[in-house]
Amino acid sequence: MRALISIEENKKRVARWYDKKVKAKEFTDGELVWKLVLPIGTKSSKFGKWSPNWEGPYQINRSAPGNAYILETLEGVEFPRALNGKYLKNITRVYGSMHKIFSDDNTPIGWIEICLGPSTMF
Repeated sequence: MRALISIEENKKRVARWYDKKVKAKEFTDGELVWKLVLPIGTKSSKFGKWSPNWEGPYQINRSAPGNAYILETLEGVEFPRALNGKYLKNITRVYGSMHKIFSDDNTPIGWIEICLGPSTMF
C-alpha cells in the first residue's frame, strides 16, 4: 500500500513540474499565423528534407471550443475544419508585425509587414 501511495505522489510531482514548463498558445480573431504542414512528416518530392514545415500566412477567423481555431486565407477563403492551436505559430513572434491595409472606403486591400529587426545587412 505504501508503494501505491509513493507512486501517486511521484506522479503528482512530475505533473507539477511539467505544468510549470508548458506555455499555452492562445490566439485572437484576426491574428496572422503559420500553420504546420499536416500530416506531420509529409515532405515535398521537389524539396525532400528541405521542404518547409510551416505554411501560410493564414488569419484566425474565429475560435472553436478546446483551443481550436477556424482559419481563413488572406483572400478570405475559410477552412472547412477547425485546427488545434498546437499546430499554429504566431507570425509576429517570428518576423515582426503584419498589418492590414485598407482603401479609402475601408475595404481591406492587402497586408504590409513592419520588420522589427536590424535595418542594415552585413
